[in-house]
Formats: sequence, C-alpha cells, structure tokens
Amino acid sequence: MCLGVPMRVIDGDDMSALCEGAGRAERISMLLIGAQPPGAHVLVHLGTAMRVLEEEEAALIAAALAGLDAALAGRTFEAHFADLIDREPQLPAHLALSDEPDPGALALGPRRRQA
Repeated sequence: MCLGVPMRVIDGDDMSALCEGAGRAERISMLLIGAQPPGAHVLVHLGTAMRVLEEEEAALIAAALAGLDAALAGRTFEAHFADLIDREPQLPAHLALSDEPDPGALALGPRRRQA
C-alpha cells in the first residue's frame, strides 16, 4: 500500500522545496504542483509533492497516520480518529441506493441511492 504524507513547506522554488513533517525534514520535488509559499501544506509521495492540502486536511491525514502507527504498535489509537468516532459511516453518493432509474446502467439489480 502506498501512502502520502502531509508536509509543510519551509522554503523552496518551482523545482523543489525543503519540507518538514512526520518528524523529519527533506527536499521534495515540486514539479507536479509548482512553487508553494512557506507554510503551505502538501501531500508527499515518494519524494514528490502530489497536491496542495488545506491545513485541516493535513492535520486529519497526519492524525490518521499516527493512529495507524499506534495500532500497528499495539497502542490505543482511538484518539487519532476523533473525527470518525461516534458517527455513522457515510457511503459516497455513487454507492448509495437510489430509486431513480439510471438510463446508462445495465439492469442488474437495485440501484444505490444517496442517504
């Protein structure tokens, strides 16, 4: 499984940036997203910034990765998933049951609709 890690830009240009996150600093390729200002959050995969993140999304991803690390180490992990505790899972709209016919779909059974 491949995971992206949120990092914060310290300094850089169109080609690369020094970024910090997950307890380390490293030079990241910025070729896919272009230069970002210091303080910007980016999602990094294999040394390349894949997309810009809002601060809240970066924090949620970092918490989820910390929770995964805690679970793998046998520690409690629930606090890392506070945004998911005490709520029902939500299906994406394209997976929810629907009573409306889909003219482009094969007639294989009931459609899913949004809850």
